Amino acid sequence: MRDIARIGGALAAVAILLAPAIWNRFPLLQYDTGGYLARWFEGYLVPSRSTVYGLFLTAFAHPDFWLVVIVQAALTVWVLALVLRALGFGGRPIPLLAVTALLSVFTTLPWLASVLLTDIFAGLAVLALHVLVFADAALRRWERAALVGLIAFAVATHSATFATLLAILAVAATARCFFPIGAIGGITRGIAALTLGALMLLGANFITSGRIAWTPGGIALSFGRMLQDGIVAQYLKEHCPNPRLRLCSHQHELPTDADVFFWGESVFDRLGRFRGLGDEMGTIVFESLRAYPAWQAKAAIAATARQLVRVGTGEGVVDSAWHSQGMIERHTPSANAGMRAARQQRGELDFTAINRIHKPIALASMLLLLPIMAWGYRHKPFADLSQFAATTALAFLTNAVVCGVLANTHDRYGARLVWLAPLLVLIAGWRLCEQARSAAPAPADGRRA
Repeated sequence: MRDIARIGGALAAVAILLAPAIWNRFPLLQYDTGGYLARWFEGYLVPSRSTVYGLFLTAFAHPDFWLVVIVQAALTVWVLALVLRALGFGGRPIPLLAVTALLSVFTTLPWLASVLLTDIFAGLAVLALHVLVFADAALRRWERAALVGLIAFAVATHSATFATLLAILAVAATARCFFPIGAIGGITRGIAALTLGALMLLGANFITSGRIAWTPGGIALSFGRMLQDGIVAQYLKEHCPNPRLRLCSHQHELPTDADVFFWGESVFDRLGRFRGLGDEMGTIVFESLRAYPAWQAKAAIAATARQLVRVGTGEGVVDSAWHSQGMIERHTPSANAGMRAARQQRGELDFTAINRIHKPIALASMLLLLPIMAWGYRHKPFADLSQFAATTALAFLTNAVVCGVLANTHDRYGARLVWLAPLLVLIAGWRLCEQARSAAPAPADGRRA
C-alpha cells in the first residue's frame, strides 16, 4: 500500500505540473522554441540554441511534443522527491504532493515544465547538484548515477546553467578545504557531470553541424548588452570612420534595445546577422572592455542588480511566436493542427494576473534566503537548510551575473531559477511546524490536548 500511495502521489504531482499544457491543449511555445527545434533539420549552429535540447525536441516530437513535457514534469517530480527525502521528509507522498501543488499555484514552476524550452533544467540542475554534494549519504547508487546524467544534460542545454553549476562546484570545493561540509564524492561526481555535459554538447554539435565547437553566442550577446548601455555608440563615435568597421556607416541606425537589434528588423539583418557581424562585434566588445573599464564595471553591477529582480512568469510565451510556429509547420507538420488549435495561438493566454501573485512571492522568498541561512547556521538541526539557502543564493547571483552582464536582462532568465526560493521557504516552514508539534508536551491522561 505504501508503494501504491507513493506512485499515485508522484503521478498526481506530474499531472499538476502539466496543468498549463493540458489547459492549453498543446505544450506551450516560447520565442526561442523554434530555434532549438530547427537545429537538427538546418544543420548549423546558432547562438544560444543548444543542439542537445534541439535533439531532445526532435526525438520526442511525436505525438505533438507531449512526451517532451511529460519527461520534464516527471524529472521535476523525481528531483523534488529526492530533495524532500534528503531534507528529512522520507518517501512520504503527502509532502511531495503538497509542495508540488503549492509551487504550481504560487510559482512559475508548472509553466517551466509545460513549455518547450530548456529553462526547467536550470533549477533541476541546481537541486541535483546540491543533493549530490550535500546529501550524498541519502542517495542510492543508481540515483547518484542518474543525477550525474541529469546534470550533464542540463548543462549541455544552456551555457548559463553550465556557468552557474561550475560556480557552485568551485565554491563547494573551496569551502570543503576549510570546513567539514559536502561530500568529496559528490563534488567529484559533480565535476564528472560537467565534463560529461561538455562532451555531450560538443558531440551533439558535431553530429548536427559537422563541427567540433561550443554553442556560439557569448560575445554577440555581450555586444547587445553594451549596445543597450550606450557603450557601443560611444565606441563608434570615437573610432569612426574606420574601414574595418562596417557599423560605422550605420551607427545612426543602431537601436538602443538589444532585442530589437538582434530579433527585430534592423541593420543587423542587412549586414549578415551573426555570421556577417560576428568578428566585428567581438572586436568592439574586447576593445570596449579595455577602453572603458570603469563604465563597464558600473554597467555590469547595474545589469546584475536588474537581473536579480526580473523574475516574471511567461516572458516570450505569446501567441505571436511566429518563428517557433513556422519551425513546427516546416519540420514537424504532424503537430501543426494541434498547435494551431491551442489556446496560446488563439490569444487566450495572459500572465498579468498570474504575475500579480508570482512576482511578490518570488521576491519575498528571495529576501528570506539570508535569514534562513543565518538561522540554519546557528541551529545545527537546521544546518541542511542553511546549506540549501547558500546554494540557492549563489545560483541566483551567478545566474544574474552571467545573464545580466554577458547577455541582457530578461524575466525569463530569473524565472527559471527563482522558484527554488519558495521551495526552500515551504520546506523550512514545514520543518518548523513538525518541530513545534514534536516539542509540544503530551496531554495528561484523561484530559483533552
